[in-house]
Amino acid sequence: MAARVELTDVNLDYASIAEARKMSGLRLVLGAYAIPGPWRESCKGLFHVKRIPYTPVVTSGEGFSDLDFGRNGADAELRAWTGQSSAPVALWNNERPRINWADQLHLAELLNPDPPLIPVSVADQTVMFGLIQLLAGEGGFGWTKRIAILHRALTEMDPDDLGRSLWVHVGQKYLYTPELGAAAPRRMASIVAHMDQRLEAQKMAGSHYFIGNQLSALDIYWACFVALLQPLSPALCPMGDWPYNNPDEEVRAVLSTLLLEHRDYIYEKYLELPIVF
Repeated sequence: MAARVELTDVNLDYASIAEARKMSGLRLVLGAYAIPGPWRESCKGLFHVKRIPYTPVVTSGEGFSDLDFGRNGADAELRAWTGQSSAPVALWNNERPRINWADQLHLAELLNPDPPLIPVSVADQTVMFGLIQLLAGEGGFGWTKRIAILHRALTEMDPDDLGRSLWVHVGQKYLYTPELGAAAPRRMASIVAHMDQRLEAQKMAGSHYFIGNQLSALDIYWACFVALLQPLSPALCPMGDWPYNNPDEEVRAVLSTLLLEHRDYIYEKYLELPIVF
């Protein structure tokens, strides 16, 4: 039985990394934080939709967030196991760690092809993989939102604030520059607008989904990543005072009701509610 790790607002039975390394089957390293991190929630969503059981794994830095990786030795065990320091990571038996979203999706498809989350046609696959990369990849929506949060914190925080060193550390990890921070709202707005245009065209064709007439991984990723701008209600998504909001006018202007309705539809029909940490 996996050890219970007492974390605020967490009610998954987490195994430690030391325990998980002795296990077989599917283990998901989800970090040690109780917020709806979109990479983590998307990864969980893939395996939830496919009804694939897994053991959730907590990182050694109990109570740390991914903002702390690389500090205070919080990532030492994760590095030793997976060769890197970010979550989520999917591990199946003794196979290589699946660190990026595409490998995690392919593993889910391999372990249970039903329901399929990758479209059949090459043209649709090209669209789906391209748009998820635009959401979840380096330089994409999630990455850019993180840069925007960093920029706001570093420009508004007093230079003598004791917490500033953490934000500077995170900025170094994610290659933050003031120029990238200033450009972040425009970049995010362009991606959100493109997603809206895609979904509007699908609605006109009579579909609830981003691709074709059935659920794909892209629907899951959008539903989870839009939390960076507007999380679900506290009753459905209990979380602390994290900077998941939409303070930029450029982004607010393109975050349509249709995009938020899509999130609600996907969660209500396919994903876990309330969100479990």
